[in-house]
Amino acid sequence: MGRQKQFVVALTAHERQELTDMTRKGVHSARVMTRARLLLLSDQGLKDRDVAERVGVSTVTVASIRRKFVQGGLQAALYEKARPKQPPKLDAHGTAILIAEVCSAPVGRETWTMQLLADRLVTLGVVDRISDETVRRTLKKTFLKPWQVESWCVAQVGADFVWRMEAVLDTYALPYDARRPVICFDEKSFQMLDHVRDPLPPVPGYPARVDHEYKRCGTVNFFVAFEPLMGQRTVTVTERRGNAEFAAQLQALDVRYAAADTIVLVLDQLSTHSPAALYQHLPAQEARRLSRRFEWVYTPKHASWLNMAELEWSVLQRQCLGQRLASVDAVEAALLAWETDRNARSVRANWQFSISAARDKLKRHYPFDE
Repeated sequence: MGRQKQFVVALTAHERQELTDMTRKGVHSARVMTRARLLLLSDQGLKDRDVAERVGVSTVTVASIRRKFVQGGLQAALYEKARPKQPPKLDAHGTAILIAEVCSAPVGRETWTMQLLADRLVTLGVVDRISDETVRRTLKKTFLKPWQVESWCVAQVGADFVWRMEAVLDTYALPYDARRPVICFDEKSFQMLDHVRDPLPPVPGYPARVDHEYKRCGTVNFFVAFEPLMGQRTVTVTERRGNAEFAAQLQALDVRYAAADTIVLVLDQLSTHSPAALYQHLPAQEARRLSRRFEWVYTPKHASWLNMAELEWSVLQRQCLGQRLASVDAVEAALLAWETDRNARSVRANWQFSISAARDKLKRHYPFDE
């Protein structure tokens, strides 16, 4: 004769109906549903092994739920007791020390890591032991990210910045005039790269795969000339950047806008972006003629965001230059396809920043308007 169960499940009619309704409605968690089915089967007198096979749990779990039912009732068998909350590993004082460490530079390291911070708290005697994951969760609540570093260039905003900015914004506010087109001009360098191993194309279930290793193939220079009111742009590739290349770009603009009386040129204060480049590489008479063809509007120093050519450069990087291009021919082919598509659609710049907005946002730099 087998050993009798120590904890026997004997449901009342009400309990049996309640459990049956729970299994049919399916609005409870999977764990609660499993326990309800387990109790119903145990109430039928089935062996723990049979119940375990039907429900998909171990015999130990079956025995444990039977014990909880007999000792604590239906609710105790179906639901876990709320566990008492553990005190936080780092109290307010410990968190303050952690924040202070994060805001200071680590000795001998570029930035803090979670493990470095955990070790530092132990060294300082804040805690006896702490995991890097606890440190991460604590910092997440404070919105501190010590592993991230951003660099930026802070412009010296003064009278020179303000008048140049307003000159640019005045230019952008002008209506379109074919006799006086506005051209935003900029130049950037680009690193050409080639694959060391051929990339694998995408297949169902797998994305395209590119080896992280690459080889450098030299650099080229891009000249971007963007006419924002007409949505036309030209991107030219040169192997060098200097006064000669800049002068050649101005000559090309002179030909492209031959019908214009004056070409308004918005550009930054790069050393080569000057009429002096024309006099350095062209006869004096031609240099003077070309320099007078343009109205030179310079953006303030460290204010490239005021040049709408920067918007085009940003789009160009995202849409075209994320791929590896190994030769000048490949670069020119990619740029031509991109340029042709955007010009065909006449994609314009939606410039919203005006002088009134500038005076509102930068009003502390207008002392006599206070």
